[in-house]
Amino acid sequence: MENFAQKLHIAPGVTAIIGSGGKTTLLYRLAEELSSLGSVIVATSTHIFRPKHLPFAERTGKVRGVLCVGTPCENGKITAPAQSFAELEKLADYVLVEADGSKKLPLKAHAAHEPVIPSNTCQVICVVGASGLDLPVCEVVHRPEVFTSITGSEIATPQAVAEVLKQEGFCTRVLINQAETNGKAAQALANALDCPTTLASLEKGEIICSF
Repeated sequence: MENFAQKLHIAPGVTAIIGSGGKTTLLYRLAEELSSLGSVIVATSTHIFRPKHLPFAERTGKVRGVLCVGTPCENGKITAPAQSFAELEKLADYVLVEADGSKKLPLKAHAAHEPVIPSNTCQVICVVGASGLDLPVCEVVHRPEVFTSITGSEIATPQAVAEVLKQEGFCTRVLINQAETNGKAAQALANALDCPTTLASLEKGEIICSF
């Protein structure tokens, strides 16, 4: 199995994961890999379902292993921890934060209040679901009205998705997930970006290539 943490250059401190098409899968994959290197806190600045496979606490002291920290809310979900991310950074070697929502769609544009990136974040990884490329924006993009206002396009072409990512300017690195489902378009998107980019299949646990 490929090592995503190494390929994505995950360093100690706070890493935020934004975008769509595999954020939560990447979150837990990185937590598992990083647990062999040090202690890990998994959290969200928005809302995620409370993970059943990880120990959970509403507050924590110094962490050993992997711990999910958050505040319980409706429908089995958790929201941001009561402790600040600056405090959590002192309590574990790695803090992984899912900092975005996408309504389970493969692509995402952001409203003015999104994403919710902690101020002490050292790296922001944007996940993009290649399965949505070259399909109608109204079918595959969360916040389609924002997407079309930026690009003028009704189709989520690789060039249009790249334009959104560049204009929003949130991320330091892009992971194009589901690349095995739409390889040509995924490659075109990678070629159109000007930040470090990795093509991968999180479902298969494979890294296809990096730029």
